[in-house]
Amino acid sequence: MSDGVGFSFSIGTRLEGRHGRTGVIRTPHGEVATPAFVPVGTKATVKAVLPEAMGALGAQALLANAYHLYLQPGPDIVDEAGGLAAFMNWPGPTFTDSGGFQVMSLGVGFKKVLAMETVDIRSDDVIAKGKERLATVDDDGVTFRSHLNGSRHRFTPEVSMGIQHQLGADIMFAFDELTTLMNTRGYQEKSVQRTHDWAQRCIDEHERLTTARSHRPYQALFAVVQGAQYEDLRRKASRELGEIRGAEGSGFDGYGIGGALEKHALGTIVGWCCDELPEDKPRHMLGISEPEDMFAAIEAGADTFDCVNPSRVGRNGGIYVDAGRFNIDTLRFKRDFTPIDETCDCYTCAHYTRAYIHHLFKAKEMLASTLCTIHNERFTIRLVDRIRASIDGGYFDEFRDETMGRWQGRIKAP
Repeated sequence: MSDGVGFSFSIGTRLEGRHGRTGVIRTPHGEVATPAFVPVGTKATVKAVLPEAMGALGAQALLANAYHLYLQPGPDIVDEAGGLAAFMNWPGPTFTDSGGFQVMSLGVGFKKVLAMETVDIRSDDVIAKGKERLATVDDDGVTFRSHLNGSRHRFTPEVSMGIQHQLGADIMFAFDELTTLMNTRGYQEKSVQRTHDWAQRCIDEHERLTTARSHRPYQALFAVVQGAQYEDLRRKASRELGEIRGAEGSGFDGYGIGGALEKHALGTIVGWCCDELPEDKPRHMLGISEPEDMFAAIEAGADTFDCVNPSRVGRNGGIYVDAGRFNIDTLRFKRDFTPIDETCDCYTCAHYTRAYIHHLFKAKEMLASTLCTIHNERFTIRLVDRIRASIDGGYFDEFRDETMGRWQGRIKAP
Protein backbone atom coordinates (compact mmCIF):
# COMPACT_ATOMS: atom_id res chain seq x y z
CA MET A 1 0.00 0.00 0.00
CA SER A 2 3.06 2.21 -0.09
CA ASP A 3 3.25 2.25 -3.87
CA GLY A 4 1.32 4.63 -6.08
CA VAL A 5 -1.10 5.81 -3.41
CA GLY A 6 0.60 9.01 -2.27
CA PHE A 7 2.83 7.50 0.43
CA SER A 8 6.37 6.17 0.10
CA PHE A 9 9.72 6.04 1.88
CA SER A 10 13.22 6.11 0.42
CA ILE A 11 16.53 5.64 2.23
CA GLY A 12 19.43 8.05 1.76
CA THR A 13 22.72 7.83 3.69
CA ARG A 14 23.31 4.97 6.14
CA LEU A 15 25.39 5.01 9.32
CA GLU A 16 28.06 2.37 8.82
CA GLY A 17 27.49 -0.71 10.98
CA ARG A 18 24.29 0.70 12.51
CA HIS A 19 20.61 1.02 11.64
CA GLY A 20 20.68 4.84 11.58
CA ARG A 21 20.01 6.48 8.23
CA THR A 22 18.62 9.50 6.46
CA GLY A 23 15.63 9.27 4.17
CA VAL A 24 12.48 10.88 2.82
CA ILE A 25 8.86 10.08 3.72
CA ARG A 26 6.47 11.21 0.99
CA THR A 27 2.82 11.89 1.89
CA PRO A 28 -0.15 13.48 0.12
CA HIS A 29 0.57 16.71 2.02
CA GLY A 30 4.31 16.87 1.40
CA GLU A 31 7.66 15.32 2.23
CA VAL A 32 9.46 14.74 5.53
CA ALA A 33 13.26 14.56 5.41
CA THR A 34 14.38 12.08 8.06
CA PRO A 35 15.51 11.86 10.80
CA ALA A 36 12.85 14.37 11.82
CA PHE A 37 11.32 15.64 15.03
CA VAL A 38 7.52 15.89 14.86
CA PRO A 39 6.14 18.49 17.31
CA VAL A 40 2.98 17.52 19.16
CA GLY A 41 -0.21 19.50 18.69
CA THR A 42 -2.38 17.37 20.97
CA LYS A 43 -5.73 19.04 20.30
CA ALA A 44 -4.92 20.19 16.74
CA THR A 45 -2.69 22.96 18.08
CA VAL A 46 0.81 23.25 19.48
CA LYS A 47 -0.09 25.05 22.69
CA ALA A 48 0.58 28.81 22.65
CA VAL A 49 1.95 28.86 19.08
CA LEU A 50 0.28 29.54 15.72
CA PRO A 51 0.48 26.71 13.15
CA GLU A 52 2.08 29.22 10.77
CA ALA A 53 4.80 29.83 13.36
CA MET A 54 5.55 26.11 13.52
CA GLY A 55 6.23 26.19 9.80
CA ALA A 56 8.59 29.12 10.25
CA LEU A 57 10.39 27.15 12.96
CA GLY A 58 11.14 24.40 10.45
CA ALA A 59 8.60 21.79 11.56
CA GLN A 60 8.00 19.33 8.71
CA ALA A 61 4.97 17.60 10.26
CA LEU A 62 2.74 17.83 13.34
CA LEU A 63 1.15 15.12 15.47
CA ALA A 64 -2.31 15.31 17.09
CA ASN A 65 -4.03 13.01 19.55
CA ALA A 66 -6.96 10.84 18.43
CA TYR A 67 -8.34 10.42 21.96
CA HIS A 68 -8.54 14.15 22.67
CA LEU A 69 -9.95 15.05 19.24
CA TYR A 70 -12.51 12.25 19.56
CA LEU A 71 -13.81 13.84 22.76
CA GLN A 72 -13.55 17.42 21.50
CA PRO A 73 -14.61 18.61 18.94
CA GLY A 74 -15.36 15.12 17.56
CA PRO A 75 -13.86 13.40 14.50
CA ASP A 76 -16.95 14.14 12.41
CA ILE A 77 -16.29 17.88 12.78
CA VAL A 78 -12.66 17.46 11.68
CA ASP A 79 -13.76 15.30 8.76
CA GLU A 80 -16.33 17.87 7.68
CA ALA A 81 -13.61 20.54 7.78
CA GLY A 82 -11.58 18.53 5.27
CA GLY A 83 -9.29 16.70 7.69
CA LEU A 84 -6.83 17.61 10.39
CA ALA A 85 -4.47 19.69 8.24
CA ALA A 86 -7.26 21.83 6.80
CA PHE A 87 -8.99 22.15 10.17
CA MET A 88 -5.88 23.59 11.87
CA ASN A 89 -4.60 25.51 8.83
CA TRP A 90 -1.42 23.45 8.64
CA PRO A 91 -0.17 22.90 5.07
CA GLY A 92 2.19 20.00 5.78
CA PRO A 93 1.98 16.31 6.72
CA THR A 94 0.17 15.26 9.89
CA PHE A 95 0.29 12.27 12.27
CA THR A 96 -2.31 11.01 14.74
CA ASP A 97 -1.65 8.56 17.54
CA SER A 98 -4.20 5.86 18.25
CA GLY A 99 -5.25 6.72 21.80
CA GLY A 100 -3.26 3.81 23.23
CA PHE A 101 -1.21 6.05 25.50
CA GLN A 102 -4.38 7.48 27.05
CA VAL A 103 -5.54 3.95 27.79
CA MET A 104 -2.50 3.51 30.02
CA SER A 105 -2.52 6.97 31.57
CA LEU A 106 -6.26 6.86 32.31
CA GLY A 107 -5.91 3.36 33.64
CA VAL A 108 -3.06 3.91 36.08
CA GLY A 109 -2.98 7.68 36.52
CA PHE A 110 0.69 8.31 35.80
CA LYS A 111 1.94 11.53 34.30
CA LYS A 112 2.95 11.55 30.65
CA VAL A 113 6.52 10.28 30.94
CA LEU A 114 8.53 8.01 28.68
CA ALA A 115 10.56 6.25 31.35
CA MET A 116 9.62 5.20 34.85
CA GLU A 117 12.37 4.10 37.18
CA THR A 118 10.16 1.93 39.39
CA VAL A 119 11.86 -1.35 38.57
CA ASP A 120 11.62 -3.13 41.92
CA ILE A 121 7.82 -3.36 42.00
CA ARG A 122 5.72 -5.73 39.91
CA SER A 123 1.96 -5.40 39.92
CA ASP A 124 -0.67 -5.71 37.20
CA ASP A 125 -3.16 -3.67 39.21
CA VAL A 126 -0.88 -0.69 39.78
CA ILE A 127 -2.40 2.77 40.00
CA ALA A 128 -0.81 6.08 40.90
CA LYS A 129 -1.36 7.34 44.43
CA GLY A 130 -4.45 9.48 44.76
CA LYS A 131 -5.69 8.64 41.24
CA GLU A 132 -8.83 6.88 40.08
CA ARG A 133 -8.81 4.21 37.36
CA LEU A 134 -10.68 5.60 34.36
CA ALA A 135 -9.96 2.83 31.83
CA THR A 136 -10.18 -0.96 31.79
CA VAL A 137 -8.70 -3.21 29.09
CA ASP A 138 -10.02 -6.50 27.72
CA ASP A 139 -9.13 -8.54 24.65
CA ASP A 140 -11.70 -6.76 22.49
CA GLY A 141 -10.83 -3.17 23.41
CA VAL A 142 -10.94 -0.56 26.15
CA THR A 143 -13.78 0.97 28.15
CA PHE A 144 -13.01 4.37 29.63
CA ARG A 145 -14.53 7.44 31.16
CA SER A 146 -13.83 10.87 29.75
CA HIS A 147 -11.45 12.98 31.80
CA LEU A 148 -13.62 15.96 30.78
CA ASN A 149 -17.04 14.97 32.10
CA GLY A 150 -16.94 11.33 33.19
CA SER A 151 -18.99 10.03 30.23
CA ARG A 152 -18.37 6.40 29.25
CA HIS A 153 -16.79 5.42 25.94
CA ARG A 154 -15.45 2.33 24.19
CA PHE A 155 -12.39 2.09 21.94
CA THR A 156 -11.71 -1.00 19.85
CA PRO A 157 -9.22 -1.35 16.99
CA GLU A 158 -12.06 -0.72 14.57
CA VAL A 159 -13.26 2.36 16.45
CA SER A 160 -9.73 3.79 16.56
CA MET A 161 -9.35 3.27 12.81
CA GLY A 162 -12.71 4.92 12.17
CA ILE A 163 -11.77 7.95 14.26
CA GLN A 164 -8.36 8.32 12.66
CA HIS A 165 -9.74 7.98 9.15
CA GLN A 166 -12.14 10.81 9.92
CA LEU A 167 -9.32 12.90 11.36
CA GLY A 168 -7.52 12.39 8.05
CA ALA A 169 -3.85 12.46 9.12
CA ASP A 170 -1.25 11.35 6.58
CA ILE A 171 0.19 8.85 9.08
CA MET A 172 -1.78 7.10 11.81
CA PHE A 173 -1.03 4.35 14.29
CA ALA A 174 -2.66 1.00 15.00
CA PHE A 175 -4.45 0.76 18.35
CA ASP A 176 -2.11 -0.74 20.95
CA GLU A 177 -1.89 -1.37 24.67
CA LEU A 178 0.88 0.49 26.46
CA THR A 179 1.99 -1.19 29.68
CA THR A 180 4.10 0.16 32.54
CA LEU A 181 7.45 -1.09 33.83
CA MET A 182 5.61 -2.31 36.90
CA ASN A 183 3.57 -4.86 34.99
CA THR A 184 4.67 -8.46 35.42
CA ARG A 185 6.42 -10.48 32.73
CA GLY A 186 3.26 -12.55 32.31
CA TYR A 187 1.14 -9.48 31.67
CA GLN A 188 3.70 -8.07 29.22
CA GLU A 189 3.45 -11.32 27.22
CA LYS A 190 -0.35 -11.11 27.12
CA SER A 191 -0.20 -7.43 26.18
CA VAL A 192 2.18 -8.04 23.27
CA GLN A 193 -0.19 -10.69 21.92
CA ARG A 194 -3.18 -8.41 22.43
CA THR A 195 -1.43 -5.58 20.57
CA HIS A 196 -0.61 -8.03 17.75
CA ASP A 197 -4.23 -9.17 17.50
CA TRP A 198 -5.42 -5.55 17.53
CA ALA A 199 -2.90 -4.70 14.78
CA GLN A 200 -4.44 -7.38 12.55
CA ARG A 201 -7.90 -5.98 13.16
CA CYS A 202 -6.62 -2.45 12.50
CA ILE A 203 -5.11 -3.27 9.12
CA ASP A 204 -8.25 -5.15 8.03
CA GLU A 205 -10.43 -2.18 8.99
CA HIS A 206 -7.94 0.23 7.44
CA GLU A 207 -8.23 -1.55 4.10
CA ARG A 208 -12.00 -1.41 4.27
CA LEU A 209 -12.10 2.28 5.16
CA THR A 210 -9.49 3.20 2.55
CA THR A 211 -11.77 1.73 -0.12
CA ALA A 212 -14.89 3.32 1.36
CA ARG A 213 -13.21 6.74 1.64
CA SER A 214 -11.46 6.80 -1.73
CA HIS A 215 -12.46 10.46 -2.08
CA ARG A 216 -9.89 11.30 0.62
CA PRO A 217 -6.07 11.19 0.26
CA TYR A 218 -4.44 7.91 1.26
CA GLN A 219 -3.52 7.58 4.95
CA ALA A 220 -0.54 5.46 5.94
CA LEU A 221 -0.89 3.03 8.84
CA PHE A 222 1.95 2.24 11.25
CA ALA A 223 1.88 -0.72 13.66
CA VAL A 224 3.25 -0.22 17.19
CA VAL A 225 5.90 -2.46 18.77
CA GLN A 226 5.49 -3.15 22.49
CA GLY A 227 7.33 -5.53 24.83
CA ALA A 228 8.73 -3.27 27.57
CA GLN A 229 12.40 -4.05 28.30
CA TYR A 230 12.30 -7.74 27.33
CA GLU A 231 14.50 -8.47 24.33
CA ASP A 232 12.66 -11.62 23.28
CA LEU A 233 9.27 -9.86 23.42
CA ARG A 234 10.49 -6.83 21.45
CA ARG A 235 12.06 -9.02 18.78
CA LYS A 236 9.03 -11.31 18.57
CA ALA A 237 6.62 -8.36 18.34
CA SER A 238 8.71 -6.70 15.63
CA ARG A 239 9.00 -9.85 13.51
CA GLU A 240 5.34 -10.74 13.76
CA LEU A 241 4.07 -7.22 13.08
CA GLY A 242 6.30 -7.16 10.00
CA GLU A 243 4.60 -10.32 8.75
CA ILE A 244 1.00 -9.15 9.22
CA ARG A 245 -1.03 -8.69 6.07
CA GLY A 246 -4.54 -7.39 5.64
CA ALA A 247 -7.34 -9.29 3.93
CA GLU A 248 -6.34 -7.60 0.66
CA GLY A 249 -2.66 -8.46 1.13
CA SER A 250 -1.29 -5.13 2.30
CA GLY A 251 1.33 -4.78 5.02
CA PHE A 252 1.88 -1.85 7.35
CA ASP A 253 3.33 1.32 5.83
CA GLY A 254 5.68 1.81 8.77
CA TYR A 255 6.22 0.96 12.41
CA GLY A 256 6.10 2.80 15.72
CA ILE A 257 8.32 1.82 18.63
CA GLY A 258 6.60 2.58 21.91
CA GLY A 259 6.03 1.22 25.35
CA ALA A 260 7.54 1.30 28.79
CA LEU A 261 11.31 1.49 28.91
CA GLU A 262 14.06 3.04 30.99
CA LYS A 263 16.04 5.90 29.52
CA HIS A 264 19.40 4.15 29.64
CA ALA A 265 18.02 1.23 27.57
CA LEU A 266 16.36 3.31 24.85
CA GLY A 267 18.98 2.86 22.14
CA THR A 268 19.39 -0.83 22.87
CA ILE A 269 15.63 -1.48 22.61
CA VAL A 270 15.27 0.52 19.41
CA GLY A 271 18.15 -1.52 18.00
CA TRP A 272 16.44 -4.84 18.88
CA CYS A 273 13.32 -3.70 17.06
CA CYS A 274 15.17 -2.43 14.00
CA ASP A 275 17.07 -5.73 13.76
CA GLU A 276 13.72 -7.40 13.06
CA LEU A 277 11.53 -4.76 11.35
CA PRO A 278 11.43 -4.44 7.55
CA GLU A 279 14.30 -2.16 6.60
CA ASP A 280 12.44 -0.45 3.76
CA LYS A 281 9.70 0.96 6.01
CA PRO A 282 9.98 4.10 8.19
CA ARG A 283 10.27 3.72 11.98
CA HIS A 284 8.79 6.20 14.43
CA MET A 285 9.90 6.42 18.07
CA LEU A 286 7.01 7.54 20.24
CA GLY A 287 7.57 10.17 22.91
CA ILE A 288 11.20 11.39 22.99
CA SER A 289 12.83 14.83 22.61
CA GLU A 290 15.82 15.12 24.95
CA PRO A 291 19.12 15.39 23.02
CA GLU A 292 20.65 12.23 24.48
CA ASP A 293 17.51 10.25 23.63
CA MET A 294 17.38 11.57 20.07
CA PHE A 295 21.00 10.70 19.36
CA ALA A 296 20.52 7.19 20.80
CA ALA A 297 17.28 6.55 18.91
CA ILE A 298 18.56 7.89 15.57
CA GLU A 299 21.80 5.91 15.77
CA ALA A 300 19.79 2.76 16.54
CA GLY A 301 17.43 3.27 13.59
CA ALA A 302 14.56 5.65 14.42
CA ASP A 303 13.52 7.84 11.48
CA THR A 304 10.98 10.13 13.18
CA PHE A 305 9.87 10.83 16.74
CA ASP A 306 7.51 13.09 18.64
CA CYS A 307 7.19 14.55 22.12
CA VAL A 308 5.26 17.21 24.04
CA ASN A 309 8.29 18.17 26.12
CA PRO A 310 9.65 21.20 24.21
CA SER A 311 6.31 23.02 24.54
CA ARG A 312 5.41 21.69 27.99
CA VAL A 313 8.81 22.53 29.45
CA GLY A 314 8.71 25.96 27.82
CA ARG A 315 5.30 26.80 29.26
CA ASN A 316 6.79 26.16 32.69
CA GLY A 317 9.84 28.35 32.17
CA GLY A 318 12.27 25.62 31.13
CA ILE A 319 14.69 26.59 28.36
CA TYR A 320 16.88 24.38 26.14
CA VAL A 321 20.31 25.64 25.05
CA ASP A 322 23.41 23.82 23.85
CA ALA A 323 24.88 23.84 27.36
CA GLY A 324 21.82 22.19 28.91
CA ARG A 325 18.48 23.24 30.37
CA PHE A 326 17.73 26.10 32.76
CA ASN A 327 14.70 27.83 34.25
CA ILE A 328 14.30 31.41 33.08
CA ASP A 329 11.95 32.43 35.90
CA THR A 330 14.75 32.35 38.48
CA LEU A 331 16.12 35.55 40.06
CA ARG A 332 19.46 35.57 38.22
CA PHE A 333 17.74 36.48 34.94
CA LYS A 334 15.87 39.52 36.27
CA ARG A 335 18.48 41.92 34.83
CA ASP A 336 19.88 39.74 32.06
CA PHE A 337 19.36 41.71 28.84
CA THR A 338 20.88 39.12 26.52
CA PRO A 339 18.93 36.74 24.27
CA ILE A 340 18.03 33.28 25.54
CA ASP A 341 20.70 31.91 23.20
CA GLU A 342 22.89 34.12 21.02
CA THR A 343 23.54 31.21 18.63
CA CYS A 344 19.84 30.48 18.06
CA ASP A 345 18.05 31.76 14.94
CA CYS A 346 14.49 31.65 16.35
CA TYR A 347 12.12 34.65 16.52
CA THR A 348 12.33 34.80 20.33
CA CYS A 349 16.11 34.99 20.44
CA ALA A 350 16.16 37.61 17.67
CA HIS A 351 13.75 39.99 19.42
CA TYR A 352 13.56 39.43 23.19
CA THR A 353 15.81 39.26 26.25
CA ARG A 354 16.00 36.90 29.17
CA ALA A 355 14.99 39.75 31.46
CA TYR A 356 11.80 40.43 29.49
CA ILE A 357 10.78 36.78 29.40
CA HIS A 358 11.57 36.48 33.12
CA HIS A 359 9.24 39.44 33.69
CA LEU A 360 6.48 37.79 31.63
CA PHE A 361 6.58 34.68 33.79
CA LYS A 362 6.54 36.65 37.02
CA ALA A 363 3.63 38.73 35.69
CA LYS A 364 1.85 35.52 34.57
CA GLU A 365 1.52 36.82 31.02
CA MET A 366 0.56 34.31 28.31
CA LEU A 367 3.25 35.62 25.99
CA ALA A 368 5.84 33.91 28.19
CA SER A 369 4.58 30.50 27.08
CA THR A 370 4.56 31.53 23.44
CA LEU A 371 8.11 32.88 23.39
CA CYS A 372 9.60 29.94 25.28
CA THR A 373 7.74 27.36 23.20
CA ILE A 374 8.99 28.99 20.00
CA HIS A 375 12.56 28.74 21.23
CA ASN A 376 12.36 25.16 22.55
CA GLU A 377 10.64 23.82 19.45
CA ARG A 378 13.21 25.53 17.24
CA PHE A 379 16.08 24.21 19.36
CA THR A 380 14.78 20.65 19.02
CA ILE A 381 13.96 20.85 15.30
CA ARG A 382 17.29 22.52 14.52
CA LEU A 383 19.25 19.90 16.48
CA VAL A 384 17.64 17.06 14.52
CA ASP A 385 18.27 18.93 11.26
CA ARG A 386 21.93 19.12 12.23
CA ILE A 387 21.99 15.42 13.12
CA ARG A 388 20.54 14.61 9.70
CA ALA A 389 23.21 16.78 8.04
CA SER A 390 25.92 15.03 10.07
CA ILE A 391 24.81 11.61 8.81
CA ASP A 392 24.77 12.81 5.21
CA GLY A 393 28.12 14.54 5.74
CA GLY A 394 29.81 11.54 7.37
CA TYR A 395 30.58 13.19 10.72
CA PHE A 396 27.75 11.89 12.95
CA ASP A 397 30.00 10.45 15.67
CA GLU A 398 32.01 13.64 16.02
CA PHE A 399 28.88 15.80 16.08
CA ARG A 400 27.22 13.54 18.68
CA ASP A 401 30.24 13.60 20.99
CA GLU A 402 30.70 17.37 20.73
CA THR A 403 26.99 18.14 21.20
CA MET A 404 26.53 15.78 24.12
CA GLY A 405 29.73 17.03 25.72
CA ARG A 406 28.28 20.54 25.84
CA TRP A 407 24.81 19.34 26.86
CA GLN A 408 26.20 17.30 29.75
CA GLY A 409 28.65 19.99 30.81
CA ARG A 410 31.84 18.21 29.79
CA ILE A 411 32.62 20.85 27.14
CA LYS A 412 32.04 24.51 27.91
CA ALA A 413 29.61 26.11 25.49
CA PRO A 414 30.78 29.30 23.72
